[in-house]
Amino acid sequence: MIYHKLGEIPKKRHTQFRRPDGELYTEELFGAEGFSGSSSLLYHYHPPTTVHKVDQGEAFKIEPWEEDLLRHHHLLTHDMPGGGDPIEGRVPVLYNDDVVISLARPNESMDYFYRNGEHDELLFIHEGEGHVQTNFGRLRFEPFDYIYIPRGTTWQMVFKTDQNRILVVDSTGPITVPKRYRSEYGQFLENSPFCERDIRLPQEPLFFDETGEFEVRIKKQGRMHHYTFKHHPFGVVGWDGHLYPWIFNMKDFEPITGRVHQPPPVHQTFDAPNYVVCSFCPRKYDYHPLAIPAPYNHSNVDSDEVLYYVQGEFMSRKGVEYASITHHPGGIPHGPHPGSVEKSIGKEGTDEYAVMIDTFRPLKLTQAAKEMDDGIYHYSWIPHA
Repeated sequence: MIYHKLGEIPKKRHTQFRRPDGELYTEELFGAEGFSGSSSLLYHYHPPTTVHKVDQGEAFKIEPWEEDLLRHHHLLTHDMPGGGDPIEGRVPVLYNDDVVISLARPNESMDYFYRNGEHDELLFIHEGEGHVQTNFGRLRFEPFDYIYIPRGTTWQMVFKTDQNRILVVDSTGPITVPKRYRSEYGQFLENSPFCERDIRLPQEPLFFDETGEFEVRIKKQGRMHHYTFKHHPFGVVGWDGHLYPWIFNMKDFEPITGRVHQPPPVHQTFDAPNYVVCSFCPRKYDYHPLAIPAPYNHSNVDSDEVLYYVQGEFMSRKGVEYASITHHPGGIPHGPHPGSVEKSIGKEGTDEYAVMIDTFRPLKLTQAAKEMDDGIYHYSWIPHA
């Protein structure tokens, strides 16, 4: 990502940098892919390695829904019960070896700090406002924000609203911006649907110099591990580099349009191993005189398609509710619902928001998804249904 720095750092890396009392600050390399990938250098007032207590936490167990039936699904998530904090309140609904897709409606604060020690995370804020305080600084968030948090980041989420709703993507592999949007030097290209100006970077406050009992819950190897430190985990006086959390708001995505209907890759926002994340935003419809704005039927031979409906009326779907999830598995075709093709002709544009996640390995549903499934969505292409 973009080079960024915050706080105080020495003129040259890996050189002496001393506290006001004469002691050395502790330098930490925060990197991906060992020493060859993107990284940042952080400078701690107290060593981040000084742990005073370690306890084993609970294991993460996903209860699969062994339906053994290939069909489309519509998950009614709007009225799912709220509860828990942004970590404990997550409800996994779809998963495979590359990604876990969860929902949360948190209404409790985090009295601990969290670190995903093995996966990148992407949080889509559907409802709610507040901030994420991290060891890289503060990120203030609002509805329609994608919050990217690289693995290993220590953070705590604080809501200032009571009604909150989050879509969570927990990614085995690194989440990045598509390469086709960037030059060989990493700069966003002129034809990219968003650019550096749209990215919100960590800001002050950064440094917390406090002593006491600070619990950091680290997710690693399928379970949570509880670490207790005597110094605040955000005791970073400065950092610089290319690897850190950041925010992009879906409403800053500039749709790519054409004379005829454009395929879903034009909506791609993020890239990860074996799946992509796309943003459907309001856009002008196709302008060929014989254009059909509604998407054509397509067979998901090699991928599963998940759509999370954020706002507006999705012109190719009928009966899909606010905050619903549709799952169109690989191996069978899907497309616009009956009547929506003719209805789309002649329309000027659409006012819809949705997050799409396409995986290139099959997704499994959870027991929680079973409770949300409407049971009839796969019949919704029958004209009279």
